[in-house]
Amino acid sequence: MKKKVLCGLLTAAMVTGLCACGSGDGSGGGAGGGAKGSYDQVTYAYATFNNIPTEEDLDTVEEAINEITREKINVEVTLKPIFIGDFSSNVSLALQAGEKIDVFESIGDFNNCVSTGMAADITELIDTCAPETKELIGEEWLQACVSNGKLYGIPTYKPIALTPMIIYRQDIADELGIDMSAVNSVEDVTAVFEKVKEEKPEMTPLAPVEAGNLGLNRTYGTVDFLADDYNTPVGVLLGDDMTVVDFYSSDIFRDRCELARSWYNSGLSMKDAATTTSMAAELMSSGNYFAYIAAYSYPEADTAASLQAQNGNLPTGAKMLGDAYISTIDVNALVWMVASNSDVPEAALRFLNLTYTDPDVCNLLIYGVKDRDYVLSEDGYASYPEGQDAATVPYTAQLSCGTLGNFFIMYPTVGTNKDSLEWELEQNRTAETSPAMGFTFDASALKTQYTAVKNVINQYLPGLMCGSVDPETEIPKFVSALNDAGYQDILAAKQEQLDKWIAENK
Repeated sequence: MKKKVLCGLLTAAMVTGLCACGSGDGSGGGAGGGAKGSYDQVTYAYATFNNIPTEEDLDTVEEAINEITREKINVEVTLKPIFIGDFSSNVSLALQAGEKIDVFESIGDFNNCVSTGMAADITELIDTCAPETKELIGEEWLQACVSNGKLYGIPTYKPIALTPMIIYRQDIADELGIDMSAVNSVEDVTAVFEKVKEEKPEMTPLAPVEAGNLGLNRTYGTVDFLADDYNTPVGVLLGDDMTVVDFYSSDIFRDRCELARSWYNSGLSMKDAATTTSMAAELMSSGNYFAYIAAYSYPEADTAASLQAQNGNLPTGAKMLGDAYISTIDVNALVWMVASNSDVPEAALRFLNLTYTDPDVCNLLIYGVKDRDYVLSEDGYASYPEGQDAATVPYTAQLSCGTLGNFFIMYPTVGTNKDSLEWELEQNRTAETSPAMGFTFDASALKTQYTAVKNVINQYLPGLMCGSVDPETEIPKFVSALNDAGYQDILAAKQEQLDKWIAENK
């Protein structure tokens, strides 16, 4: 299973009439094309969780893609894979230095990309250069990529309805006779953890999903974070109420902190979860932990199969702890953008269109060259060639499958169920959606307050959410420090912008 885990404006003169974006004939007659045999040059920067291939191995994938794009859209593509941990900073620095990048993705930083002038306004361009993608994504999702009335990107088309789950050691649950089907909420897991602790005192029941995070922030339910990161929310909406509220004074936040504190005091969670540098996968592979809590957009069985394959085949189970809830940041967490300084914005958008609509292009980006980097079974499942894996094949970006273009036209991997794709599409269509879907918050006038508030959050939140401090005494200090840092200014600005958005979208 696949892991699941800007913006200067184009002038009207640049946008109007730039492209007649049909299929090119390879003769150089497409938009921006020169003489016969010349092609628009597009550099495509994308994040990879896998190894960066050698230039020679990457060239082979590029050429296979260009055999398609020369004929279809009169474009030649240069691939620029960047390790996920360096992606955002590298792209920002490259664009500031004038390095050629025409297409890139924003990874959880859509608003920052817009406010810092890195991406082009594609409001008009999308109708002529990517009409198929526009229809595929739909107006509601595209609205999540709009700022001040202008469209700045296209969200990845993938399962986005994230469902909170506990990921656990199936073999331990079986050995201890734990019925995980009876676990339906985060409160239910306490009894499971107590059983594990009693029977296997050498094992810690709960590992953090990452430093300072036990995964409880994925179990809040119907909370819209209004463009803030899940890990550091500021002003939020609770349920259907369109009043922006202080999240850290809410009952749901206090409840989760008290739950974390009870686990900490009972030895049910990792003691140094607030400061550890280890991630869930590493901790689980050590064999010393029973479970962790995260959120996934795939069925339980597929999620478990995927994580088991990634974690040394350690027997793994997954159980949902609640329902999915979709808000704007779920849609615009991964957005593809055309660089504001691109010299071929129309060609860049034509190529981006193919990543959403052309299975051959999409699968080359993810899996590489067939029979060299992957093999395909008769029934259409991809796997690594015999004796090879992700670390040894010349090229793979398989772990980036949920971030590139259209997930639903990629080959499924061996061990997954094709029927799950329909389940995932149905989740996207039917999961409860925030009443503020499409609202994006412009924080550009509040940079000072945001910096100060985020510093306070980073000081207090890890300890509270990992249980290492007492919420009874620390939450009041936390809220007071937030207010001193300008917290109320942010809440007021969010409410003002939200009220305006509501009036404009009645």
